[in-house]
Amino acid sequence: MKQVDYLILGQGISGTFLSFFLFQEGQTFHVIDEYRPNTASRVSSGVINPVTGRRVVKTWMADDIIPFAKKAYNKIGYFLRLENLAQEISIIDFVPTPQMLEAFHKRITDEKEESMTFHQNKELLRTRFNFPFEVVEIKSSLNINIWELLTAWRDYLKKFDLISEKKFDWNDCLVATNHVEYNGISAKKILCCEGVEGMNNPYFKSLPFAFNKGEALIVSIPGLSKEHIYKMSYTIVPLAEKDLFWVGSDYERNYIDEKPSAMFRAMVENYLQHWLKLPFTVVEHIASIRPANLERRPFVGLHPVFPSVGILNGLGTKGASLGPFFAYQLAHHLVYNREIELLADVKRFEKTLTIRK
Repeated sequence: MKQVDYLILGQGISGTFLSFFLFQEGQTFHVIDEYRPNTASRVSSGVINPVTGRRVVKTWMADDIIPFAKKAYNKIGYFLRLENLAQEISIIDFVPTPQMLEAFHKRITDEKEESMTFHQNKELLRTRFNFPFEVVEIKSSLNINIWELLTAWRDYLKKFDLISEKKFDWNDCLVATNHVEYNGISAKKILCCEGVEGMNNPYFKSLPFAFNKGEALIVSIPGLSKEHIYKMSYTIVPLAEKDLFWVGSDYERNYIDEKPSAMFRAMVENYLQHWLKLPFTVVEHIASIRPANLERRPFVGLHPVFPSVGILNGLGTKGASLGPFFAYQLAHHLVYNREIELLADVKRFEKTLTIRK
């Protein structure tokens, strides 16, 4: 039987960084992940934005999480020899409503928020866009090439036989107090980074998951500068390929399936026709289900009753930023018994998890 320290379910952003940080600490592991091109991580825009919501406030723990994310992506990018994996970029936010304009004025003028400024060259932007109010430039943002990262790390795992590209089946998994066994592999713990499959996880399915569907279009927009991300209701994100941009996304909670919908495509195309002054062509339409939750805080740590089972899930739309930070916390909790952020520690649901359904 193959002996490893950890068995990891899933190779999205969470599973990638968790396995990488455990590798950095000299731990052995094996990843189980059935390849699917439309997982939430692979469909993600890869944008890390320090600002969120209609009140234009900093995202949760932004001052800790965003600098850490930048270092983490640079570190794994250097290891995998990936150039420009994480690019610093500003977001050009076309303020859509008077209410948000007031919120931006308060943050920039009254509160002196240094990461934001009113854009000074609106006339140049008007040659490319139609917009009703002021334009704000948000600095300290990151654009991550998530697809390139996941592909490169997967290739590395395959090269050294560290991944099984098969669907995981809990019926074949033996969970004991101090170890787990699965298909000829024995490990001290099994760590669940499986995204939406968390709803079928017998140890964690009682957690307050609240999945939502996200969709995006891959669009060719010749003549549009790739120096910025552009945002007004929808977001236009530059991709590595010539003239290509990611355009999305929505947050559909009452979805029928995970397939791209004709309604979304029609809405976005219509929106772009009014917003953009440049011609565009839709190249691809993608969609996936996000592993969000009601609290909007991730699930991180070990099961309070079954300590050989752990979790890193529930990152929702913030996977690109939260994934590296909490993968590092979980890895160091496992190796050095360091604490996990209380608002993220899955033990906050101890009463719920004590009763398995």
